[in-house]
Amino acid sequence: MAGRIETIAVRGGEPRKSAYDAVTTPIVCAATYAFEDTAEIVDYFEGRKEREEYGRYGNPTVRAAERKIAALEGAEDCALFASGMAAVTTAMLELLKTGDHVVMTSDCYRRTRQFVRQFLGRFGVEVTLVDPGDTEKVAAAVRPGHTRLIVSESPTNPYLRIADLRALVRVRDLFEGVNLLVDSTFATPANQRALDFGVDLSLQSGTKYLGGHNDLLAGSISGRASLVSAIRDLRGVLGGMLDPHPAYLLLRGMKTLPLRVERQNQSALQIARFLEADRRVRRVWYPGLASHPDHAVAREQMKGFGGVVTFQLDADAARTSRFVDACKLATIAPSLGAVETLIEQPALMSYFELTTQQREAIGISDSLVRLSVGIEACEDLMEDLGQALDAAFR
Repeated sequence: MAGRIETIAVRGGEPRKSAYDAVTTPIVCAATYAFEDTAEIVDYFEGRKEREEYGRYGNPTVRAAERKIAALEGAEDCALFASGMAAVTTAMLELLKTGDHVVMTSDCYRRTRQFVRQFLGRFGVEVTLVDPGDTEKVAAAVRPGHTRLIVSESPTNPYLRIADLRALVRVRDLFEGVNLLVDSTFATPANQRALDFGVDLSLQSGTKYLGGHNDLLAGSISGRASLVSAIRDLRGVLGGMLDPHPAYLLLRGMKTLPLRVERQNQSALQIARFLEADRRVRRVWYPGLASHPDHAVAREQMKGFGGVVTFQLDADAARTSRFVDACKLATIAPSLGAVETLIEQPALMSYFELTTQQREAIGISDSLVRLSVGIEACEDLMEDLGQALDAAFR
C-alpha cells in the first residue's frame, strides 16, 4: 500500500470492506475451512484460488496482520509466528543445512545465539561471532561457498549498537548464495526499514513495539516473496502458527505504532540527556547522544533513535538494585516496547545464571540498567528516575 507510514499503519493490509461489514478485521476462530466442491479443491492446490485450508497453514485474521506488517516493512511478503523466536528459528531451519556456516554479530539476541551455537551446531551448522560495528570482520568471517547467512541486529540489546546496513549489504553482495537477516525489533519500521537498504529478511518480535501493549506474543519475518514463502511452508510443518486472537491484538496495536514510537523517541532522548547529566550515572548508551559510538550511523539511517535507554550507575550491584526498587512509575519487568515504562537490571534478570566475572566478560556489569520508555509524561518519568537516584544514593 502506498502512502505515509501513519496511513499504512491504519489502512495497510486490511480490505476496505471486510466480513459482515465490520470496520475492523474480525477474529476468525476456525481450525479448518470447508470447500464448496471438489473442483474448488483442485483450484486451490493448483494455485488458481487463494483461500484457507487448515488453521496450521493460514488464517484470515493472521493474513491481514501479515499484509499490514509487509506494508509497514516495505516487503513483498510477511509470515507471522507464535513468537519472535519461532520466527527466527524457523527461518534459519529453512535457510540452513548441514555443512553451512553463519556469520553473526556477537550482540544479537542471546537466545538466537544460543539456538545457532547449541542447537544448529548439533546438526553440523557452524557459526562465527564477530564484534558489532566491524563490517571488515564480518567480511573476513565469510567462508565462500559455505556461508549462507549473515545475521545482525540493529539497534542491539542492551547497548543499542547500530549496524551499518548499507555496509552489510555490500559485504553480502561480495559473495554468492548469502542472505542477510536483520533483527529490526528495537528499530521498528517507524524508525528504520531494513529492507529499504537491501537487507533480504527483517525480523520483528511483534511482542514488543508492533503489539505495543504487553498483551501478546508474536514474531514476523518479512522480505522477498520467494524466501518468505519457503519459510511459511516450513511453519506449516513445524506448527509455529500465530493464533487469530493475538493476530487481532497485533492489528489493533500496529494502528498506533507511528504515534507511540514518535512519543517514545522524544521521551527517550530527553531521558538519556537527563541521565547523562547526572553525576551518579557513569555512562549512558543511546544512539541519539553524540557520545554513542554509532551516533553518526544512526543519524544517517534512522528516522528516530528508539525507546530504550541503557545506562550504568556509579554504584555496585546492591545500590543499583535499590535504585531499580525505588522506581515508582517504571515497572520491573523483562521485555520492551509497550506503552508502560519497564526497567530491569540485566545482571539479575537476563543474565542471572552467570557469575559476576562471567557477566563482565561479555560486557554486562552489575550496575547496568535497561529502561524501556513508555508513553507516560516524560516529565513524570524523569521525576521518578530522579527520586529513585536520590533514594539509592542517600
